[in-house]
Amino acid sequence: MIPHGRYIMLLSTLLVTAYIGRRIHLYYFDQTAPQVTVIGFEENKGYAGDIVGSIKGSSPYKIASISMWLDDNVIHKEFKINRRHIDHPISIPVNTIPDGAHHLKFEITDGTKHQNKTYIERNFYTDNIKELKATLTPCSSSQKVQQGRCLYLQLQTNKQIKQAQATVLENTYDFFAERKNASIYEVMIPIDCEQEAGEYPVSIEITDRLDNKITVESTFQVLPVAFKRKVLNIGGDKLHAELEFTPLQEQDLEKALEKCSMQSLPEKYWSGPFDIPLVMKGITTEFGVIRTSQERGRRVHKALDLISDLRSVIWASANGIVVIKDRFTHSGNTVVIDHGCGILSLYYHLHDFAEINVGQRVKKGNPLGRMGKTGYAGGDHLHWEIRVNNIAVDPMQWTQRWC
Repeated sequence: MIPHGRYIMLLSTLLVTAYIGRRIHLYYFDQTAPQVTVIGFEENKGYAGDIVGSIKGSSPYKIASISMWLDDNVIHKEFKINRRHIDHPISIPVNTIPDGAHHLKFEITDGTKHQNKTYIERNFYTDNIKELKATLTPCSSSQKVQQGRCLYLQLQTNKQIKQAQATVLENTYDFFAERKNASIYEVMIPIDCEQEAGEYPVSIEITDRLDNKITVESTFQVLPVAFKRKVLNIGGDKLHAELEFTPLQEQDLEKALEKCSMQSLPEKYWSGPFDIPLVMKGITTEFGVIRTSQERGRRVHKALDLISDLRSVIWASANGIVVIKDRFTHSGNTVVIDHGCGILSLYYHLHDFAEINVGQRVKKGNPLGRMGKTGYAGGDHLHWEIRVNNIAVDPMQWTQRWC
């Protein structure tokens, strides 16, 4: 029988040996990254005054060090910790850095041979201007818009904001920055060509990075336009004949366009006025013309029909991303470009396609195909359409400067 004292000593030796063995095993073989959480720094949140938070976490072996960068500038480089559990305080004096967007990066390294690391990143904003102010600029002062065109509103703020939204005709439209890091914001609000003329209210709610809100109220006028009327005669059963080339119908394109409009990113890909997308020799059908045909009945033509030399090249009217390239019974060979912020340009009846693919970024002037008469078309031409939040508007307005 082992004496009690020796039993305790033996047990203690076994425990110490097991502990040392585990520590050695963890040092050489553990590849588990430290489990860490950053407290007090929320993604894309705005801050004023000091930001106070902490890094909390643990590692099976131990956390050896913490490194920290603010906008790629080193705050801590391998600050020694050497503990299994940490609750390390962090403080950033916001008034010492410029207002605007900032990026915080953490690197937490354990003490094992592998030096397992955990990376955490946070984007945040600083805002030391407490009072939010905003006003519509003189570019918006006329506040008159014709049926089928866009109401252009430009907002000047005293600092960068989180968002601004205009509520018009029971719909909400997001403002976007005129350019990166600007304090001027703009929005193009589509007015359907069948919208009744008259005076309407517009309400703009502005929210800054600290979630302060203000509201700007105004009104605008929709001016009437005397749209022309036209009878369209296309020989034969053209729509039925198109089924030989494609099963995709008009409703298929409309569903796709609605989806593209909803998925359009709030990023302005274009800059300046749009180009007319071909060497134009004439306009056969203007925007808003009320057309009647035997096969399709009465329809408002919410686009421009442009003509040029046979097989003329069609190009992108502005920078954007190709979101549709396909053939449909009514529009024939069709290309649609997303210009960001819910702005789409549509190109119908192409004879053939250029070497482009869906998802590809294109620049203003890049070829999309050649002018043709595929789909429901009686002759070679380009149907050029622009939609804003999936509402068709007069493309010619987009070839001019807004302000």
